[in-house]
Amino acid sequence: MKTIIILGGGTAGSIMANRLHNKLDADEWQIKVIDKDPLHYYQPGFLFVPFGVYEPGDIVKNKIDFLPKDVEFLVEEADKIVPSENRIYLKSGVMCSYDILIIATGAEIVPEETPGLKGELWQKDIFDFYTLEGATLLAEKLKNWEGGKLVISLAESTIKCPVAPLEFTFLADAYFTEKGMREKVDIFYVTPLSGAFTKPRATKMLSSLLEEKNVMVIPDFYTEHVDNERKMLVSYDQKEVPFDLLVSIPVNKGSELIEKSHLGDEDGLNFVPTDKYSLQSKGFKNIFVIGDATNLPASKAGSVAHFEADILTENVLSYIEGKPLEAKFDGHANCFIETGFGKASLIDFNYDTEPLPGKFPYPVVGPMGLLKVNRQNHWGKLAFKWVYWHMLITGKNLPIPSHMSMAGKEVPAELLN
Repeated sequence: MKTIIILGGGTAGSIMANRLHNKLDADEWQIKVIDKDPLHYYQPGFLFVPFGVYEPGDIVKNKIDFLPKDVEFLVEEADKIVPSENRIYLKSGVMCSYDILIIATGAEIVPEETPGLKGELWQKDIFDFYTLEGATLLAEKLKNWEGGKLVISLAESTIKCPVAPLEFTFLADAYFTEKGMREKVDIFYVTPLSGAFTKPRATKMLSSLLEEKNVMVIPDFYTEHVDNERKMLVSYDQKEVPFDLLVSIPVNKGSELIEKSHLGDEDGLNFVPTDKYSLQSKGFKNIFVIGDATNLPASKAGSVAHFEADILTENVLSYIEGKPLEAKFDGHANCFIETGFGKASLIDFNYDTEPLPGKFPYPVVGPMGLLKVNRQNHWGKLAFKWVYWHMLITGKNLPIPSHMSMAGKEVPAELLN
């Protein structure tokens, strides 16, 4: 019997385990999932925890409950991948051999990368919301915070869910408004980007929203260190931003396992060099990569993992059959953006096409609006939690194609020429 090992049982790993289980002959192929954490976190829910919308129990379940019964789930920490041997060595001393390896080890925050970020103010006046612990502690802080300078700061531009910092900013504006204390809070959005987002039309729309909500954007700010004593962000060119409460989106990196196995990219962020179309590792033909673990020029978001899984399933089957890898991932990403007060926006884009206005998912009726702010998008965002647990990670087909569609999009005249 041959073995497929999936390293990581989060969003991408769970989808692939279910998809391949449905496609492969169980008498010929054994599927193993290896993950050090038995718990599955609905990461989009972290955003809502600080504002009391979700409790931790709403967004944490057991990974094993979302995997097929005959998929072997090992709650173990991998120590090293040795591709030349087709083996993975676990920290427990166990060795696992594979015929095909799928790396789905994700990304994680590394606040230690920024000097002073995890100093004496960490989890007192400095918080993250990209972990359940950080989001939960921040919720307690916000309940009794009396106001001042609230700074939302991105340490780097390569992060999980690139719109989440903006969503937090919009939700914070609504939260303090509804508490009757918005005038006591000055909100600053500090980013290394030249604007609110990476795509021109989306940036224009989001910048307008930030201005409307009286949020000051400080662009092109590359944080060098955090001065805990003076409560100050300091950039590499010695610009400074004072804070009373700092909500940090720290440096995001791939798993240390990738670094230890010498599989990471040259920039030291531990993401795996991956063919942007086939999702095959650039170093080894029997290794494939999916989700946040890749170094693709695509968003690190759950929707991307979903669309990648459609492509990767086809290509893994083609690889097994000795056929060319003809399925191509186009960089498709689809993201709701909470804007506060029960409304949200929606963007849909890929490698070549930036977010455009229009209707989604159906061209005429929508009901959701692209680059629009409305209640339908907000309800779509909240409904996605049910879709995630019951359909997405269990590998069921969703009505959104893996390749981005232009149907319903309003294409500007300059793009038609």
